[in-house]
Order: sequence, then structure tokens, then C-alpha cells
Amino acid sequence: MDNNISVCIIDDDDVFQYTILHTLEAQPSVGKITPFTDGAEAMTFIKANMDNPKELPDVIFLDINMPVMDGYRFMGEYLKTISLIKKKITIYVLSSSVDLVDFEKTKKISEVSDYIIKPIRENQLTKILSEIKN
Repeated sequence: MDNNISVCIIDDDDVFQYTILHTLEAQPSVGKITPFTDGAEAMTFIKANMDNPKELPDVIFLDINMPVMDGYRFMGEYLKTISLIKKKITIYVLSSSVDLVDFEKTKKISEVSDYIIKPIRENQLTKILSEIKN
């Protein structure tokens, strides 16, 4: 059985995607990495795999500001479907926004574990992954 952590990145920033993908690939505890450029693509994937927990990520790194479906709308849809999802998924918001309004709005969403201002440091990522692994 694969004990590696599966990760989903939802972010429209190509540079950030490239950077975090390579950082995650260097982490021995990380297995499958699934990137999306907007919340709608990710939500479609999650809904299509609600009954297939092996396909779902253990952790989602979610940006707030994206075209099509932003992080807040994604979380709204996620919260509507969470009871149907057959796996516990940990969600971290990763955003370049330092706006206190975004921080406070995110803190009110119970399913969000933390709000991290980009760029995420490798030691932060390692800590998150070790908490998920245990």
C-alpha cells in the first residue's frame, strides 16, 4: 500500500506552480501531485472521484485569487459536497494577498487549516507534510 501523501495544487500562477511542484517532488513523503489552474477544474476532479478516495488528495494547497473559480468559491462548493467525499482532505490557503480581509475571511472557513502567505518556505512545507503523514 502506498503511504505517500498525495497533493493537489490549485493556483493559476505558472511560476508558483513550477516552484512548488519541484519543491514537492523533492519531498520523500510526497507521492502523486495533481495541479490545477482554477478551482472549477479541481472541483470537477473532486466531484468525479468522491467515491474513490485513492484518487483524492490528502492535502490541497489553494490560492484565493484565480480566474473562473476563485478559492472562496471553491471552498463554498467544497463545503456543499464535503459530506459526500469519502476521504479527509486537509486544505491550506496559499496566497500572495496580505490583505487582512482575506486573512479574516479565510479563518472563518472551518475546513481551512491555515493561511500561508506566498512563497511557502520549504521548512513550512516539510512541517505540513509531516503533520499530514502522522
